[in-house]
Amino acid sequence: MSAVQTAERQTAERQTAERQGAGGRLYWAVADCWTIVRRDLTHLAKQPSLIAWQLGFPIVSVLLFVYVFGSAMDVGKGVDYKDYAMPGMFAMTMAFGFMNTAMAVVVDKERGVTDRFRSMPMAPSAVVTGRGVSDVLHAALDLAVLAAIALVVGWRSDGDLLATLWAFVLLLWLRFSLIWVGVLLGLLAKTQESAGNLFAVAFPFGMVSSVFTPPSEMPDWLGAIAMWNPVSATANAVRELYGNPLPSGGSWIEQHSDVMAVVWPLALTAVFLPLAVRRFQRLSR
Repeated sequence: MSAVQTAERQTAERQTAERQGAGGRLYWAVADCWTIVRRDLTHLAKQPSLIAWQLGFPIVSVLLFVYVFGSAMDVGKGVDYKDYAMPGMFAMTMAFGFMNTAMAVVVDKERGVTDRFRSMPMAPSAVVTGRGVSDVLHAALDLAVLAAIALVVGWRSDGDLLATLWAFVLLLWLRFSLIWVGVLLGLLAKTQESAGNLFAVAFPFGMVSSVFTPPSEMPDWLGAIAMWNPVSATANAVRELYGNPLPSGGSWIEQHSDVMAVVWPLALTAVFLPLAVRRFQRLSR
């Protein structure tokens, strides 16, 4: 069967499914999303350099921030800086991931892949949602590697199994919400070079937080920004679940980090997911 015949058959099947109502449209939306996920995972498997980067970046980050900078850090009397920093490292790795998302979206757009997807008889949301699912799977791999490195250097979770698993869920929940920020920025960026400049946004977003230093140790105005950073909420929530040292501040946001670690990503998803889908649908208009 030729490609044209295949496309015609798929179009006919879609028209039949759409006549079946919302159930048929939902089926194709899920099926098309999974097709995009498989495509992204196949590309990852065929790019050893990308896999090496994903495995190497967590190692370099731990060595740099925990052993180089960490030797000069004091987060409290009798507190091992490694126990404070590693949960923050988990959160920062999830936060910085939106740059990879944005870059992947820009590359597909520049190569014409996105336009080809838009010309196909597929669900309008599939490209965006497929990117989201595949990036969560990538993030899970990054998190697994980073957790293994943390165990090697001596970090341990003192929480029970359920609390530890919930902490990893919160970390992936943060990454999931920031995917849509990355997709939107990638669709808005004109070139790969402009997408690379997003590091200027990601760096303060990840660093001006409680990841490496308690906000109470910062100037008041900067500490307030750090405390209300979504990355801080997730970092503090997972510290509590792991049984690791927490920042010493007594602000409302720090005392309710477990709630805000759910609320912040929910708010980001509610805002940026519709914007990303709308921007994709409006490309080339």
